[in-house]
Amino acid sequence: MPPKTAITPQPHMGRKIEKIRTLKGLKQETLAKQLGITQSALSKIERSEMVEDDKLDKIAAALEMTVESLKNFNEEAIINNIQNNFEGAVVTSQGNHSSNTFNPLEKYIEAMEENKKLYERMLEMEREKIKFLEELLRGK
Repeated sequence: MPPKTAITPQPHMGRKIEKIRTLKGLKQETLAKQLGITQSALSKIERSEMVEDDKLDKIAAALEMTVESLKNFNEEAIINNIQNNFEGAVVTSQGNHSSNTFNPLEKYIEAMEENKKLYERMLEMEREKIKFLEELLRGK
């Protein structure tokens, strides 16, 4: 008799979208604006277990990923991957101290912080453009 295999339920699509959005450092209102919908409409999508394919296409594009990677997103796999990479990091001993070659979790956090700084600079540039255009309009 073949062994029984556990059937894992299809993960909640809205939660995947929410998790990826937060990992990318995006607020609901920012992603909603990119999608051309309201923040409350995005909130409703993130609470939905199933999301229509046309909406998934737009959301995946806004999150800069493929629909397949969005559908196959697995937070546990990412954590396991980070943990395995960290545990498998090469440790060298030089004199009285030892150091890891790198910590993937720290690299990820650094990348997220850099992403946040870039986003803030972009917002500041947009504000400056708006201010400049307003001054041009007042001058005419």
